[in-house]
Amino acid sequence: MARFTSPRKPAASTGRMPLPPAHRNNERHCKMTENQGRIPLAKAHVTGLDRRIAGSVFTPDDAGYPAAVAGFNLLSQHRPSLVVAASSAGDVQTAVVFAAAHDLPVGVMATGHQPFPPADGFLLITTGDMNAVEIDADRSVARVGAGARVSDVVELAQTAGLAPLHGSSPTVGIVGLTLGGGLSPFLGRTHGWAADHILSIEVVTPDGVLRRVSAETEPELFWGLRGGRSNFGVVTGLEIELFPVTSFYGGGIYYPAGDVEAVLRAFPEVVRNAPDAFTCSVMLLNFPPVPEVPEMLRGRFLAHVRVVHLGSDEEAEKLIAPFRAIGPAVVDTVGRHPYSEFGAVHSDPADPMPYEEHGTALTDLPAEAVDRLVENAQLMVGSPVTALEIRHLGGALAQRPRAASPVAARDAVFNVWGITVGPPEAVDAGISALREMAERLEPWAAARIHTNFAGREDRAERVFTTADLDRLRRLKRQYDPRNLFRVNNHNITPE
Repeated sequence: MARFTSPRKPAASTGRMPLPPAHRNNERHCKMTENQGRIPLAKAHVTGLDRRIAGSVFTPDDAGYPAAVAGFNLLSQHRPSLVVAASSAGDVQTAVVFAAAHDLPVGVMATGHQPFPPADGFLLITTGDMNAVEIDADRSVARVGAGARVSDVVELAQTAGLAPLHGSSPTVGIVGLTLGGGLSPFLGRTHGWAADHILSIEVVTPDGVLRRVSAETEPELFWGLRGGRSNFGVVTGLEIELFPVTSFYGGGIYYPAGDVEAVLRAFPEVVRNAPDAFTCSVMLLNFPPVPEVPEMLRGRFLAHVRVVHLGSDEEAEKLIAPFRAIGPAVVDTVGRHPYSEFGAVHSDPADPMPYEEHGTALTDLPAEAVDRLVENAQLMVGSPVTALEIRHLGGALAQRPRAASPVAARDAVFNVWGITVGPPEAVDAGISALREMAERLEPWAAARIHTNFAGREDRAERVFTTADLDRLRRLKRQYDPRNLFRVNNHNITPE
């Protein structure tokens, strides 16, 4: 049996998801009764918690607190009453039971990429140290800890010629991405949503119990977690499918401002009859005039074409011929690349920054909609909007497996997503502009938005279909009737 295990493992973990009951020494902390009531949070209680946690516990007075609460999005900086930097599922169990006993809402964070309104007065569980990865090459399966990043999984999986369904950024947490649906710009059109390819989930539910759930053991909870994220507990590990791929033909092509309209008009032609092995997106970029940006891009407005093809080089070049006909590019990195270089296609930022985002899914892209996109591009120039992307969906992403997760907007054929980066006043102005741009596309908008592209202001009603949300609320009443898990997620209320 071929197995590959990451050298970076959290304390008190084998890198594999144990079958419950694990951590039997914590069973006395995992039983809650109705008469516990609200207990004042005192120093003695915090000290007692610290003694039972193998990882770390931080209060706002501790020197390590700022680093513990810092996520990738600097506009989503929370101020919890307590932070538990968990090193194992046992730590998570202890923290959840403590929060329930003291009537503290619970939030969960791995890398902190998605924007959520800042919150305070809660218990934050961070899972970054739980980053073990194990590859079962014979089964084409990965077992990933809650803190594992996309790059951790891709790097190890490639030693077996395999890859997970993942997003564009190497630094995003793969568990949060997958539980939010998991839209892959590399393998998604070929294999579908990452959430539909979860095999089992290790989760600590609000009662403090560590469960391993699957379609066979607890099918309803398994269904709800694959899209409901941290609404039903703290996911401490996933078992996910992997797919055979070791290289791709693709990369990025940057076109100058004068060619932006031509790029947008070529885009529908390129993707109209493209095979599922081909994925393309266009991002319009307002590069700031700062030293961190390469000189050839600094202070410019550009169109960044991103291409990934899992077929032959020749087929890819035929598909992107309408782009090639536009004229010379500022930068062109399209070619045959090892799959491990996937991060260079989108070139997402690696350093934390303050930003806000807004997304809209489209069910069609007729000529009139392209006209609106061109108008939006013209409005972007000189505006506080940093980037606006249109991404091709469809293919396997439009299919609904028999045991599908509650990922909405499967009818969407395109996704339009914008981001604005900077201080609060610039972000506010940028988001206002992005909303206006989205309204211009309203005639072709899908009723729902993908979770991974939802913004700070979006609620569960915009993320899930009405039928799925009703079902999720029934599940919430069963597992979290007090709505303990209501921070740092698109909250599903029990009512």
